[in-house]
Amino acid sequence: MRTTESPEPPQRRSVTRRMFLGTSLASGAALLAGKSDVIFGAQSSTTPKMAMNTTFKLGGDLTVNRLGFGAMRITGEGIWGWPSDRANALKILRRAIELGVDLIDTADAYGPDTSELLIAEALHPYSKGLVIATKGGLTRPGPGEWVPNCRPDHLKQALEGSLKRLRLERIDLYQLHTVDPKVPIEESVGTLKQMQDAGKIRHIGLSNVDPEEIARARKIVPIVSVQNRYNIEDRKSENVLVYCEKENLGFLPWFPIGGGGGLKPENPLNTAAKAHGVSVYQVALAWLLQRSPVMLPIPGTSSLAHLEDNVAAANLKLTPEEWKAIDALAA
Repeated sequence: MRTTESPEPPQRRSVTRRMFLGTSLASGAALLAGKSDVIFGAQSSTTPKMAMNTTFKLGGDLTVNRLGFGAMRITGEGIWGWPSDRANALKILRRAIELGVDLIDTADAYGPDTSELLIAEALHPYSKGLVIATKGGLTRPGPGEWVPNCRPDHLKQALEGSLKRLRLERIDLYQLHTVDPKVPIEESVGTLKQMQDAGKIRHIGLSNVDPEEIARARKIVPIVSVQNRYNIEDRKSENVLVYCEKENLGFLPWFPIGGGGGLKPENPLNTAAKAHGVSVYQVALAWLLQRSPVMLPIPGTSSLAHLEDNVAAANLKLTPEEWKAIDALAA
């Protein structure tokens, strides 16, 4: 089975923020809890060749703030069922919008169905400019199980289900959640093209793909974004990011903060966090935002405080020296 966002080995998927690098420096976060100011719009790093834009146009017509929100972790334990605190999940979604987030990423597999239902409960009717991106192509036979199914009949049912749960007539960004080894990608995206032609999808994206698969899909239908695993330590999808930069496709890194495994207590992440009086999580996200103008991180959380800490990363400016030191961690 292909590597996807969801079937992460339990020991990695269960990494907590406290476990990240074995320390937390969140006490100096730039955004104070309880403030409702929109924090987007500040200039990015002036590092040469670094990203300086704070927004990105998906498909050339959907302008979004580059730091979004991933709605996988608002579901129950193990991304299964309803959260233990449903009211808290609704608060997180509403707070994300208050903070200026206008790109929310979800999938029918999260719950399953639960994430999409919570989004609609919390945010419908949706504010103007809010882009909800969802995915189809992974099924959930049971807790901890993620099985690809990208056959045309399933994708059609999945899309119709997402439309109903999200209370939408058209989904702004619908992504193929994975590539089914039993179904040619041309057949899967061809089905999505049919649904796009029917007016039910605005733009189409891919997830967990390589450059060759993106190129094959683009021969069938325009692709506006790619969602692959990518963070400071895990850059196996570097070639995919380079492809997206060349073709001006949005790149949505999942697991954007990473786990911090193997890093010594004194490392460039901690050093930069101490220098700016922020958390290491903000530094990790700021590094991504400055890495590429097509980078659209979608960190997720079930904590209101962590949400505010994450979103504050949009205003963090790493110096060229800090960015390069962190970048070298991959080596």
